[in-house]
Amino acid sequence: MALTSIGEETYSARHPLLQKNRFGDGCRSSSEEEATSKAVFRVIGMTCAACAGPVEEAIKRLQGIHKAVIDVLNNQAQVCFNPSLVNVEKICETIEDAGFDASLISTGEDLSKVDLKIVGECVDESIKTLLEALPGFQSVEFHRGTDKIISVLYKHDVTGPRNFIRVFGQTNLTATIFSVGEEGRESQRQGEIQKYYNSFIWSLVCTVPVFLTAMVFMYIPWISQLLMFKVINMLNTGEIIRCVLATPVQFLIGWRFYYGSYKALRRGSANMDVLIALGTNAAYFYSLYSVLRAATSPDFKGEDFFETSSMLITFILLGKYLEVMAKGKTSDAISKLMKLSPDTAILLSLDNEGKVTGEEEIDGRLIQKNDVIKILPGVKSMMTGEAKLVAKRKGDAVIGGTLNANGVLHVKVTKVGSESALAQIVRLVEAAQLAKAPVQKLADRISRFFVPLVISFSLLTWLLWFFAGKLHWYSESWIPASMDSFELALQFGISVMVVACPCALGLATPTAVMVGTGVGASQGVLIKGGQALERAHMVNCIVFDKTGTLTMGKPVVVKTKLLKNMRMGEFYELVAATEVNSEHPLAKAIVNHAKNFRDDEENPAWPQAHDFLSITGNGVKAIVKGREIMVGNKNLMSQHGVNIPEDAEEMLSEAEQMAQTGILVSVNRELTGVLAVSDPLKPSARAAISILKSMNIVSIMVTGDNWGTANSIAREVGIDSVMAEAKPKQKAEKAAGHVVGMVGDGINDAPALVAADVGMAIGAGTDIAIEAADIVLMKSNLEDVITAIDLSRKTFSRIRLNYVWALGYNLIGIPIAAGVLFPWTHLRLPPWFAGAAMAASSVSVVCSSLLLKNYKRPKELDNLEICEVLVER
Repeated sequence: MALTSIGEETYSARHPLLQKNRFGDGCRSSSEEEATSKAVFRVIGMTCAACAGPVEEAIKRLQGIHKAVIDVLNNQAQVCFNPSLVNVEKICETIEDAGFDASLISTGEDLSKVDLKIVGECVDESIKTLLEALPGFQSVEFHRGTDKIISVLYKHDVTGPRNFIRVFGQTNLTATIFSVGEEGRESQRQGEIQKYYNSFIWSLVCTVPVFLTAMVFMYIPWISQLLMFKVINMLNTGEIIRCVLATPVQFLIGWRFYYGSYKALRRGSANMDVLIALGTNAAYFYSLYSVLRAATSPDFKGEDFFETSSMLITFILLGKYLEVMAKGKTSDAISKLMKLSPDTAILLSLDNEGKVTGEEEIDGRLIQKNDVIKILPGVKSMMTGEAKLVAKRKGDAVIGGTLNANGVLHVKVTKVGSESALAQIVRLVEAAQLAKAPVQKLADRISRFFVPLVISFSLLTWLLWFFAGKLHWYSESWIPASMDSFELALQFGISVMVVACPCALGLATPTAVMVGTGVGASQGVLIKGGQALERAHMVNCIVFDKTGTLTMGKPVVVKTKLLKNMRMGEFYELVAATEVNSEHPLAKAIVNHAKNFRDDEENPAWPQAHDFLSITGNGVKAIVKGREIMVGNKNLMSQHGVNIPEDAEEMLSEAEQMAQTGILVSVNRELTGVLAVSDPLKPSARAAISILKSMNIVSIMVTGDNWGTANSIAREVGIDSVMAEAKPKQKAEKAAGHVVGMVGDGINDAPALVAADVGMAIGAGTDIAIEAADIVLMKSNLEDVITAIDLSRKTFSRIRLNYVWALGYNLIGIPIAAGVLFPWTHLRLPPWFAGAAMAASSVSVVCSSLLLKNYKRPKELDNLEICEVLVER
């Protein structure tokens, strides 16, 4: 929830300046007039990129689809579409046709949606009638099930969930908030974990006796005699026991692999389930053939491999169980962010004069827009992650999920639910975790052809060993005593089929990206997806904007010199009337300073400005009270023929030497005054630049300010390369030949943020800058630039390590399973062991990514001295 007495800066923007959207959460259509909606679907049954690819392709083939992104780790699909051409029902149907179960999680309408659980006897029509009587109610959807759950759409400016619950309370019904979203996702994840655990336990119960009768009890004489007892012809009791116990493992517990294979083959692709089903079927049905031949023949001698199929399924289920548990931990960041929302709130009742008449504690989910909430003291700030105090005055914005350090605050709620800053941050992190890194395309391409190639290689392996045995190309002493040449060849073929693992490849990038972006969010660095993460690790040049980036962004007027006979109040009235139309930080500083010369300091009414014109990079001009007012730099004055006297030049030079910005004011083309504006440097600026130099990263400062001020600030922070008096477009042209990271905070920085290889926006900056950037520095600290680059380097190193492990495992494991080393070592990889190794490879890749959760920012930042800077307004 957003709690503020004025209005809170949101993390989305709509501005013609932006030609492309990097925000991830939004969807842009090819035409501005073309309607675009977004929906998120739950997709059950995906295990790796081999599953996700066909789903994504099937959705994209639909008419009206703008974008489809599949999240294998969270089993979700995010789709942007034109609702006039395709609907959510059709998309759900397409996903199901691709072989997976699908259900709708949310749509763009969820901004004003609440789910309620109704207790009491009633009919749907009576509930609808009750709600329709409320102003702001839009529609209601009834969910079928054991509990009566309804979803209510409403106008949040008019009403809210507390009003709905109050209306039901006036009848014999009781309504409570029903939580879905993250809780539902966690419940589904826990259900999946429990399902794999139960399957593994039952499989283990059946497999252990199969293993013991085949591998252990044969060496215990009296038990061996019992197991070798002939029941029918050559069929013994051991074979019967193994067949009876292996059958439920193969067909009941292993049914999921048959089902997954059927769905994969039906959509014309092949996945891990196909390999497992083929491998276990080969072992099981050959064993079944051996049992039937033994029962019908008085002299047949053969071996069964029931332990191979059952142990293979058991080990794979264990691997899946561990993998699902590990994958759940990769998204802990979102769960932690969701928990920052307050559980309860103290609602104040006010009279017509705004005086408090009462208070009550309510559920935090029942807070509505325009409520006044009482905030008691706390200690920590969500947005900074540190116990660092941020002073708040009347009218300042505060954010839900942050805590008040001292005193008691009364705040007015301006944004609730998914409009709040916290909810938008959660959506940004979710969108970032959906976005694929370019390096993942390699895994996607490999996964597409991996399974067919493995099946072909497995068949080739079996044929080569089979014909080598028939043609006596190797000594019979190579064949184990319990096998013949056919069975040896079959074991090699099965081992190749089950040892190969496309899942490890498919998990290498998304798990690391998910953990990396989650860790970044906890550090106050929001990285918008895998593409930004991949580019950031290559950055070797950082271009800094000056105002609000290297400086505090809170400039103040420190000196005023009038060159004409004019009262200071009249002078500032004319200047403020002109500058109040500008969004530039220096303009705001001048307007704030001008308030000191007015009696109505809190909310002054400035004269009307006509023909206002903003000259980018130079200043502004307008007509105020019939006089032409120009406020800006020397270029502006020169272009309009305004003479600059010597004393004004001296003051400008003096201001530049003190790293201040000199501003000239002319009235009717005559220079009337000179202002000196100071914007203090951020305390960590110099140290941050020094650390970047130690990382072999070049720092450049680009500013629209004059050369004198720019050079003074650059010297103070240790930057050697400066570009001053730059227009917004020129900011994007600096540092050619480098992989550039641009750090900025203002609207004029947006083109450079978009044009840079990696755009980094200061979190306290404008919505436009945040929208345009690839990375958002939520704490507005320059040291987070270092954290972002270092984290991206560590994450990408982890991705490389994951690929080395996944590819190396397959490149080494498959030849060994095929028996390449067998002629020299007589060591072979039994199918059950190959299956265990395959399961372990996926788990190891996920666990490797989870090690990123131990990320610590560079030690140099821990020693960075942060001092307080007091800025008087």
